Amino acid sequence: QVQLVESGGGLVQAGNSLRLSCAPSGRTFSTYAMGWFRQAPGKGREFVAAINWSRGNTYYTDSVKGRFTIARDNAKNTVYLQMNSLKPEDTAVYYCAASILGAMGAMAIQKANNYDYWGQGTQVTVSS
Repeated sequence: QVQLVESGGGLVQAGNSLRLSCAPSGRTFSTYAMGWFRQAPGKGREFVAAINWSRGNTYYTDSVKGRFTIARDNAKNTVYLQMNSLKPEDTAVYYCAASILGAMGAMAIQKANNYDYWGQGTQVTVSS
């Protein structure tokens, strides 16, 4: 059974950092595109960041550019989301996702329905 397990969420003050990890199990995800999405209370799920497998191209939503960094370690079958300079508006449940479409372009990689596997989510709360 394929599972994506997120970790690293928590409560932090604004301006601080967190690093989320996503460790898939059940198969190797080295050729998959990996993404992070988030859902704040009362809002829909939104794209945060993604990385494809072929060239390691990365993509970010505008609100996190310059603050968040997505990276993958294929040897450890793990993807990370380093979140710096956190803001209260970053508060949400963060979800890791994997897509068999490993080399999607910028538009496609941001669409949640292009992902095949999802984690259960990890809560990130940023206090002001």
